[in-house]
Amino acid sequence: MIDWSKPRLRVTNLKKHYEDRAVLDGIDLEVFPGQIVALIGASGSGKSTLLRCVNLIEEISDGQIFLETEEISAPGVNHDRVRAQVGLVFQSFNLFSHLSILQNITLALIHVKKIAKPEAERIARKWLERIGLGDRADSYPDKISGGQQQRTAIVRAVAMDPKVLLLDEVTSALDPELVGEVLDLIRDLKAGGTTILMATHELSFAREVADWVIFLEQGKIYEQGEAKDFFENPKRDRTKEFLARMANN
Repeated sequence: MIDWSKPRLRVTNLKKHYEDRAVLDGIDLEVFPGQIVALIGASGSGKSTLLRCVNLIEEISDGQIFLETEEISAPGVNHDRVRAQVGLVFQSFNLFSHLSILQNITLALIHVKKIAKPEAERIARKWLERIGLGDRADSYPDKISGGQQQRTAIVRAVAMDPKVLLLDEVTSALDPELVGEVLDLIRDLKAGGTTILMATHELSFAREVADWVIFLEQGKIYEQGEAKDFFENPKRDRTKEFLARMANN
């Protein structure tokens, strides 16, 4: 049973250094079940690194990461087991070009979650129908559009029924006319109660769907708050400057 009062994901005093350069410097955040938390900030502010640390792709320098009550950053934790519960979708779609759309989605279901192939295919086809790609199940990635590829990549992660879904600038590699269909899928996931931590430069979208917004600046949380208040009433000068500049782009 889900405990809605306790964070699904909790990060405390997270630090990440590359030699003598601090990329993340004391990050604290919580994401509750069914919540969308948006990470915004300039390139190089640490958004992608934070997501990669949460997914255990990057080794942290200090701090702790908890998935519900388990410290997933502790020594000896099985990273593959954690990644089965924390899905990460990148800017680049990272689909396997030699596998069909259906096979891309069923691969981890079969080999990681040990679901029988017929059931894995049923789950995959259900999701493909939901995003309007039911008739493209046997197509290969190079035969569908970039927006369709990115939706497939998101569905591949969601089909695993992760406790938290991490989205790393999932619209940044898309042509403008394809962005909307990916954002529509994220809206649907929010409506279905998916817990999401996402890095995005789509500020109007973050304002619409996020519950909480975190502005990263040079690896630190510079300002954060409930989405509506954050965008309508930013408190700090650098936040105001960033939002104004992004609005004029």
